[in-house]
Amino acid sequence: MNAVGETTGTEQALEEAERGTSLWRDACQRLGKNKMAVISAVILILIVLASFIGPFFLKLSYETQNLQLGAVPPGVRHWLGTDTLGRDLFVRILYGGRVSMSVGFCATAVALTIGVFYGAISGFLGGKIDMLMMRIVDIIFALPFTVFVILLMVFFGRKFVLLFVAIGAVQWLTMARIVRGQVLSLRHQEFIEAAEALGLSRPRIIFRHMIPNALGPIIVYATLTVPAVMLLEAFLSFLGLGVEPPMSSWGVLIKEGAEVMEEFPWLLIYPGLILALTLFSLNFLGDGLRDALDPHHYSFRVHAACQSRACRVLGIVSSLNT
Repeated sequence: MNAVGETTGTEQALEEAERGTSLWRDACQRLGKNKMAVISAVILILIVLASFIGPFFLKLSYETQNLQLGAVPPGVRHWLGTDTLGRDLFVRILYGGRVSMSVGFCATAVALTIGVFYGAISGFLGGKIDMLMMRIVDIIFALPFTVFVILLMVFFGRKFVLLFVAIGAVQWLTMARIVRGQVLSLRHQEFIEAAEALGLSRPRIIFRHMIPNALGPIIVYATLTVPAVMLLEAFLSFLGLGVEPPMSSWGVLIKEGAEVMEEFPWLLIYPGLILALTLFSLNFLGDGLRDALDPHHYSFRVHAACQSRACRVLGIVSSLNT
């Protein structure tokens, strides 16, 4: 009975050693220990839910005016006050959050789509094609981003869809460089050489093997791109190139509040605070994901775990032999 029990324990230990650990499971555990990242994620989820779901439970709309009321400070009826046209600032902040975060997420999706595909193809093909594609990126990098976006907005018009397309069209360059670097580091790994030896096509190797193994840096950079895009949208709105009235975004609200900040300071303070809180949350979450998905830390954990399990297996085997 003792021999059977010890044999079963040995098999379980061997299975545990073979199973090992997972990058994503290990990353989730480390992210959960990062208090600032967890708090930022909770704050971000609350802001997103409030912006996209909250307006359905409100009686007022972002364009409902009360000219007789005018601008009043925060109170019981209007929690964050009203603007010069008598529109509830709290409602406009929620609706503005929809626009700002939609632009942030959609423009980041555009940038990821272009940057990931461009960088993966460039890094995988290598040689003169890689050199040519990277020189194109360098040329575009030399152009002033803000001026380029302004030209796109002036040429195609101030349309909501074109806003995040124009911003995403200039935010993909850094992502392309990051993905290219990751693909170059994976290019001569054994599993890629095995896939080539099996006769897999280049597109399948890129999209089924290269890109999935570069998801860590891609996710981290995506969380850091969203606040950069939102800040750029706020800057464009401040210049008068954002969404058209009566729609509002946090950038538009800040612009309107800055014009009357001496008389009605709450019109600038509250939109600025919610924008700053969202940007801080995204940046702290991005830093937490970067630390959680650090491949060097993961390699150390895997080595330590395998060493510990190997010692346990050797201990069980030696006890059986004795």
